Amino acid sequence: MIITTTHSVEGRAVRDYKGIVMGEAIIGANIFTDIFAAVRDIVGGRAGAYEEALRGARQEALREMAKRGRELGANGIIGVDIDYEVLGKAGSMLMVTCAGTAVELEESVGRIAEAPRG
Repeated sequence: MIITTTHSVEGRAVRDYKGIVMGEAIIGANIFTDIFAAVRDIVGGRAGAYEEALRGARQEALREMAKRGRELGANGIIGVDIDYEVLGKAGSMLMVTCAGTAVELEESVGRIAEAPRG
């Protein structure tokens, strides 16, 4: 599955548009992560625990979107947009959403076909 933010894939024509697909993931921060991040912010440096949680949520949203694309018979998703939104009381949760257009891409231009066996 090719997933790209561009509206085309170089060397691959779009054979069919399957529809818009989305993926979502919501993560909540726990108190231990919050305390660790607060200490890290005071002494400087990056909040690695939050970065890892954000990376995981983004990957999950992309996996979900790809799954929905495959269910439509797509082998690519183009024009992908990823958004982040803070939710919950006191901004205690983060929602990651992604959306794109599921497409059926033709085989690569210049790709050598395998010879039939037999």
